[in-house]
Amino acid sequence: MDMCTPEVVSNGQQIFLGRQSILDRSQNLRAFELLFRSSGRNRADVGSASVATATVINHVLNEVGIESVLGSYRGFINLDMEMLMSDAIELLPRDKVVLEILETVEPTPEIVERCRYLRDNGFTLAMDDFIRDEQALWPLLEVTHIVKLDLQLTDRTRLAETADKLRRFNVQLLAEKVDSMGQFKVCLNLGFDLFQGYYFAKPEIIRGKRLSRSEMLLTRLLGLLMADANTAEIEKVFKQDPGLSVNMLRLVNSVATGTNGKVTSLASALVVLGRRQVQRWLQLLLFAQLSPCKEFPSPLLQLAATRGKFMELMVAGNKTMEDNAFMTGIMSLMDTLLGMPLAEVIRELPIADEVCEALLNRGGSLGRLLTLAEALEHTDVVTITTAIAAIPGCTLAQADSGQRQALMWANSIARPGA
Repeated sequence: MDMCTPEVVSNGQQIFLGRQSILDRSQNLRAFELLFRSSGRNRADVGSASVATATVINHVLNEVGIESVLGSYRGFINLDMEMLMSDAIELLPRDKVVLEILETVEPTPEIVERCRYLRDNGFTLAMDDFIRDEQALWPLLEVTHIVKLDLQLTDRTRLAETADKLRRFNVQLLAEKVDSMGQFKVCLNLGFDLFQGYYFAKPEIIRGKRLSRSEMLLTRLLGLLMADANTAEIEKVFKQDPGLSVNMLRLVNSVATGTNGKVTSLASALVVLGRRQVQRWLQLLLFAQLSPCKEFPSPLLQLAATRGKFMELMVAGNKTMEDNAFMTGIMSLMDTLLGMPLAEVIRELPIADEVCEALLNRGGSLGRLLTLAEALEHTDVVTITTAIAAIPGCTLAQADSGQRQALMWANSIARPGA
């Protein structure tokens, strides 16, 4: 598995939730993979794969909730032979999970029959790390929906040959550990259907991309709100984009419970929503427009939203710190979205000095929080522990709780139609 793959980590009473995105050919989000790490060594204990899977299932179903973890998407869950044969997996909702059969599972007649039973009963099955082209695997391929090929274990020539041979079966091909645009294009040309890997967390965007007029307008509005400009000045900028103004009024009227009648002016909308919530809305709109993925939400947008909310929750109680923490999390991926140095992006916004220091140097209290947020995404327990120790008063339980809440919040704003 990817060393950068977000996972579900258990450490005593704390569980760290993370997910690696699985995308389609248009780079639209389709699913997440959920994994487990058993210790501070940041690797699963091979001898307890069944325990690891059982722990993931328990966390997802009972402790956190499948909607909170996956939102409207599916979750891939790894199964070894013991767990595959267990009746426990039949508790999982068939429309929300993909059962990923580990490469260590031998395709015995009993295993093939078990997989056929699960498929006939509505489960979706995937084969992990397919690298052997053996006739013995054919019966298993005939009852599998998705086959994952690890790009680090297969050279380009063999990848093409394997993909061609797999076309005789009615399966989708998933390229795993896609680390570059070049690898992504190769797999696209070979007819792969699904993709996951580090490339999609750090997408390669055309260098030197500049803000469009609508993006500049959003940036300008953010600057005015952060500078506490007067309402008339903010309203004037809003009116430069009729579509944005209409969306603002739709938003306020959808949430303005308890008000008398409809809100019909931008000035009233700013009062009803509050400047802080308008600022949050504009930040997410900006990311949605900059995202290379045309379908909302992009994996990068969800990651940025989760970072911002996590950092805000970790400094709850201090409004200025909350705003700066949220901004730091959101801004931390702007260089990736724009394909230009972060220092150059920052020059276009009136950002507080401590936010700049956190973004550029990981300095100050916000820099330490950002380091922790990044560590949680990769579920490197050693790095998480070190990052927590560098933040006075921070505990493992607080970080765990903050990440859970941030993931739930990011899912709630990302649901289609929300």
